[in-house]
Order: sequence, then C-alpha cells, then structure tokens
Amino acid sequence: MTKTSNLESLMSVVGLTHSFQQIRRRIYATGEDRMENDAEHSFQLAFIAWYIIDKEGLDLNKEKAIQYALCHDIVEVFAGDMFFHRTAEEEQKKADLERAATETLAEKYADFPSLISTLRAYDEKADPESKFIYALDKLLPIMNILLDEGRSWQTNDVSLEKLYEGKHHKIAEDPIVLEYFVLIVEVLRGNPTLFIKKD
Repeated sequence: MTKTSNLESLMSVVGLTHSFQQIRRRIYATGEDRMENDAEHSFQLAFIAWYIIDKEGLDLNKEKAIQYALCHDIVEVFAGDMFFHRTAEEEQKKADLERAATETLAEKYADFPSLISTLRAYDEKADPESKFIYALDKLLPIMNILLDEGRSWQTNDVSLEKLYEGKHHKIAEDPIVLEYFVLIVEVLRGNPTLFIKKD
C-alpha cells in the first residue's frame, strides 16, 4: 500500500466519523434546541463507562468496553436510528438493518478489521463488556433526559410505564447498570411532572 493510498484510507475513516456525527438521535441535546447526535452520545457513553468501571471497581476490560461504546452505533450511518420503544417486528427490522450495515462497513473498511469484529461481538453480546455497554447505552438517555427536565419524554409522549417496559429487560443484561436503573426509576416515580407535556 502506497503512502497516498494510506492517506485515502485515513480520509475515508475521518469521513465516516463526519457521517456518524450527522446521525440525529430521538432525544434533545441537554439544554439545547437540537437533537443529540451519535458522535456525542458515543463519546459520553465511553466516558461514563470508564467512570463506572473505575468507581465500582468492575472486573471488566476497560479498553474493550470503551471500544464497544465508541463504535456501538456506527452501523446507524447506514441503518439509521430508531425510537427505543419498538414492537417485536420493529426490533427484528432494526437488527436486520444493523447486520446489513455491519456487512457494508466490512466491505468499505476492509483495512479496519478490528472495527468489524468489535461490532459483531457487541451485536452478539459476546462478553461481559459488551453486555455492560449494551445496558449502559439504554440507561444513559434516561439520565440525560432527567437532567433536561423530561423534555424528550414530553415531546415523544413517553410515560414512566412505557419507559420501564422499553428499557428494563435490556438494562437487566448487566447487574451494576440495573442497580443504577432501579435508583433512577425511584427518582422518576417521585417526579411525575417530568412526563407531562408543558403548554
């Protein structure tokens, strides 16, 4: 591979990060009148994972967890983002789109095989680190929306019951993240106005 083709490959990956930044999520950026994007979400997920692993003294491979966090949503460049509360049919559609997106990434970025193996391991929840990040990915938006005084729940007509139904079984993949979920649900139960649309 020539130096020129090395630069072209690098520029292609830089372009991928730009495309990733353009994917808008379904929740507001806290305190701003815009939607959060995938790049900032993934950075925050990696950062909070690092914090929890250290704070709780978890027996997890920190580097692996951070890699999962940074790339877990990169498939959305090709598959798009979907609302968290989904039917079984929508869940299957999401899984199919994301697997197809992984294959597209494998073709386009053949010189980045560790990205693809990391995505596949995350999809399969192949180890404790992937389960931890999968669960934390479901918890983090709840914390962000709470800090944003419930605005995304109000806009999307999300009740506490709908939130619990859509999140609990996924967050239960990791026991430590589940403990945090139980704590935050108690906070939400005590603040029902977070789910009431403002006039």
